[in-house]
Amino acid sequence: MTTDDAAVPPRGRTDLDGNDARLLLALAEDPRATVLALAERVGLSRNTVQARLAKLDRLGALDTFERRVDPAALGYPLTAFVRVRVVQRELAAVAGALDRVPEVLEVHGVSGEEDLLVHLVARDADDLYRIAGHLLAIEGVERTSTSLVMRSLVGFRTAPLLERLARDGR
Repeated sequence: MTTDDAAVPPRGRTDLDGNDARLLLALAEDPRATVLALAERVGLSRNTVQARLAKLDRLGALDTFERRVDPAALGYPLTAFVRVRVVQRELAAVAGALDRVPEVLEVHGVSGEEDLLVHLVARDADDLYRIAGHLLAIEGVERTSTSLVMRSLVGFRTAPLLERLARDGR
Protein backbone atom coordinates (compact mmCIF):
# COMPACT_ATOMS: atom_id res chain seq x y z
CA MET A 1 0.00 0.00 0.00
CA THR A 2 1.35 3.37 -0.98
CA THR A 3 0.70 6.59 0.86
CA ASP A 4 -1.68 7.58 -1.96
CA ASP A 5 -3.68 4.36 -1.38
CA ALA A 6 -4.04 5.24 2.30
CA ALA A 7 -5.84 8.48 1.36
CA VAL A 8 -8.59 6.61 -0.51
CA PRO A 9 -11.13 4.77 1.65
CA PRO A 10 -12.00 1.18 0.70
CA ARG A 11 -14.83 0.66 -1.79
CA GLY A 12 -18.17 0.90 -0.02
CA ARG A 13 -16.92 3.31 2.63
CA THR A 14 -17.17 7.00 2.04
CA ASP A 15 -15.86 10.22 3.40
CA LEU A 16 -18.45 12.23 1.48
CA ASP A 17 -20.66 14.71 3.26
CA GLY A 18 -23.72 16.81 2.48
CA ASN A 19 -21.67 19.49 0.71
CA ASP A 20 -20.11 16.85 -1.53
CA ALA A 21 -23.58 15.48 -2.29
CA ARG A 22 -24.90 18.95 -3.16
CA LEU A 23 -21.88 19.51 -5.39
CA LEU A 24 -22.45 16.19 -7.18
CA LEU A 25 -26.14 16.98 -7.63
CA ALA A 26 -25.25 20.36 -9.16
CA LEU A 27 -22.70 18.69 -11.42
CA ALA A 28 -25.24 16.04 -12.47
CA GLU A 29 -27.71 18.77 -13.34
CA ASP A 30 -25.16 20.78 -15.33
CA PRO A 31 -22.05 18.71 -16.17
CA ARG A 32 -20.51 21.63 -18.07
CA ALA A 33 -20.80 24.10 -15.19
CA THR A 34 -17.66 26.00 -14.29
CA VAL A 35 -16.12 25.70 -10.86
CA LEU A 36 -17.29 29.25 -10.15
CA ALA A 37 -20.88 28.43 -11.17
CA LEU A 38 -20.83 25.30 -9.01
CA ALA A 39 -19.47 27.31 -6.08
CA GLU A 40 -22.28 29.84 -6.40
CA ARG A 41 -24.86 27.08 -6.70
CA VAL A 42 -23.80 25.17 -3.58
CA GLY A 43 -22.73 28.19 -1.52
CA LEU A 44 -19.05 27.32 -1.17
CA SER A 45 -15.91 29.17 -2.19
CA ARG A 46 -14.36 28.46 -5.58
CA ASN A 47 -11.22 27.05 -3.93
CA THR A 48 -13.30 24.75 -1.70
CA VAL A 49 -15.25 23.46 -4.69
CA GLN A 50 -12.01 22.90 -6.64
CA ALA A 51 -10.53 20.96 -3.71
CA ARG A 52 -13.70 18.92 -3.25
CA LEU A 53 -13.85 18.07 -6.96
CA ALA A 54 -10.24 16.88 -6.79
CA LYS A 55 -11.11 14.74 -3.74
CA LEU A 56 -14.19 13.30 -5.45
CA ASP A 57 -12.10 12.41 -8.48
CA ARG A 58 -9.41 10.82 -6.30
CA LEU A 59 -12.05 8.79 -4.40
CA GLY A 60 -13.52 7.50 -7.66
CA ALA A 61 -16.86 9.22 -7.03
CA LEU A 62 -16.87 10.70 -10.54
CA ASP A 63 -17.54 8.20 -13.31
CA THR A 64 -16.42 8.53 -16.91
CA PHE A 65 -18.17 10.72 -19.46
CA GLU A 66 -18.99 7.49 -21.36
CA ARG A 67 -21.95 6.93 -19.02
CA ARG A 68 -23.68 9.92 -20.65
CA VAL A 69 -23.39 8.61 -24.22
CA ASP A 70 -26.59 6.89 -25.38
CA PRO A 71 -25.74 3.80 -27.48
CA ALA A 72 -28.97 4.31 -29.47
CA ALA A 73 -27.53 7.60 -30.74
CA LEU A 74 -24.56 5.57 -32.04
CA GLY A 75 -26.84 3.19 -33.95
CA TYR A 76 -27.30 0.56 -31.23
CA PRO A 77 -30.96 0.80 -30.13
CA LEU A 78 -31.28 -2.77 -28.78
CA THR A 79 -30.15 -3.48 -25.22
CA ALA A 80 -29.79 -6.98 -23.80
CA PHE A 81 -28.49 -8.70 -20.71
CA VAL A 82 -26.74 -12.02 -21.14
CA ARG A 83 -26.25 -14.35 -18.20
CA VAL A 84 -23.11 -16.41 -18.70
CA ARG A 85 -21.89 -19.57 -16.98
CA VAL A 86 -18.14 -20.07 -17.30
CA VAL A 87 -15.55 -22.67 -16.46
CA GLN A 88 -14.23 -21.17 -13.22
CA ARG A 89 -10.56 -21.47 -14.05
CA GLU A 90 -11.27 -19.59 -17.32
CA LEU A 91 -13.04 -16.63 -15.68
CA ALA A 92 -10.22 -14.12 -16.24
CA ALA A 93 -9.76 -15.19 -19.87
CA VAL A 94 -13.51 -14.97 -20.53
CA ALA A 95 -13.61 -11.49 -18.96
CA GLY A 96 -10.69 -10.46 -21.17
CA ALA A 97 -12.46 -11.78 -24.28
CA LEU A 98 -15.67 -9.95 -23.33
CA ASP A 99 -13.67 -6.74 -22.88
CA ARG A 100 -12.66 -7.00 -26.54
CA VAL A 101 -16.28 -7.12 -27.79
CA PRO A 102 -17.22 -3.51 -28.68
CA GLU A 103 -20.94 -4.05 -28.07
CA VAL A 104 -20.34 -5.16 -24.47
CA LEU A 105 -20.99 -2.15 -22.25
CA GLU A 106 -20.22 -3.77 -18.89
CA VAL A 107 -19.72 -7.14 -17.25
CA HIS A 108 -20.56 -7.99 -13.65
CA GLY A 109 -19.50 -11.06 -11.71
CA VAL A 110 -22.64 -12.30 -9.97
CA SER A 111 -23.71 -14.97 -7.52
CA GLY A 112 -26.20 -17.69 -8.42
CA GLU A 113 -26.48 -20.17 -11.25
CA GLU A 114 -24.57 -17.99 -13.69
CA ASP A 115 -21.22 -16.32 -13.14
CA LEU A 116 -21.44 -13.17 -15.24
CA LEU A 117 -24.09 -10.64 -16.21
CA VAL A 118 -23.17 -9.01 -19.51
CA HIS A 119 -24.86 -5.74 -20.53
CA LEU A 120 -24.63 -5.29 -24.28
CA VAL A 121 -26.16 -3.39 -27.18
CA ALA A 122 -26.93 -4.33 -30.77
CA ARG A 123 -28.03 -2.66 -34.00
CA ASP A 124 -30.97 -5.03 -34.54
CA ALA A 125 -32.12 -8.62 -33.86
CA ASP A 126 -29.71 -10.11 -36.41
CA ASP A 127 -26.83 -8.22 -34.84
CA LEU A 128 -27.87 -9.43 -31.38
CA TYR A 129 -27.92 -13.00 -32.71
CA ARG A 130 -24.38 -12.55 -34.07
CA ILE A 131 -23.09 -11.07 -30.79
CA ALA A 132 -24.76 -13.77 -28.68
CA GLY A 133 -23.17 -16.42 -30.89
CA HIS A 134 -19.78 -14.73 -30.50
CA LEU A 135 -20.15 -14.77 -26.69
CA LEU A 136 -21.12 -18.44 -26.70
CA ALA A 137 -18.06 -19.26 -28.83
CA ILE A 138 -15.63 -17.76 -26.29
CA GLU A 139 -13.46 -20.51 -24.86
CA GLY A 140 -14.50 -21.13 -21.25
CA VAL A 141 -18.13 -20.12 -21.75
CA GLU A 142 -20.37 -23.07 -20.91
CA ARG A 143 -23.81 -21.55 -21.42
CA THR A 144 -25.55 -18.23 -22.06
CA SER A 145 -29.08 -16.95 -21.62
CA THR A 146 -30.11 -13.69 -23.28
CA SER A 147 -32.85 -11.29 -22.19
CA LEU A 148 -33.81 -8.44 -24.50
CA VAL A 149 -34.69 -5.16 -22.82
CA MET A 150 -38.18 -4.22 -24.00
CA ARG A 151 -38.32 -0.87 -22.19
CA SER A 152 -36.21 0.92 -19.63
CA LEU A 153 -38.42 1.77 -16.66
CA VAL A 154 -35.82 3.32 -14.33
CA GLY A 155 -32.58 4.49 -15.88
CA PHE A 156 -29.20 4.66 -14.18
CA ARG A 157 -29.39 7.22 -11.41
CA THR A 158 -27.71 8.29 -8.21
CA ALA A 159 -29.71 11.48 -7.51
CA PRO A 160 -31.94 9.88 -4.82
CA LEU A 161 -28.85 8.69 -2.93
CA LEU A 162 -27.18 12.09 -3.29
CA GLU A 163 -30.36 13.86 -2.16
CA ARG A 164 -30.48 11.65 0.95
CA LEU A 165 -26.82 12.35 1.73
CA ALA A 166 -27.33 16.09 1.17
CA ARG A 167 -30.37 16.05 3.45
CA ASP A 168 -29.41 13.54 6.18
CA GLY A 169 -25.66 13.28 5.89
CA ARG A 170 -25.88 9.49 5.38
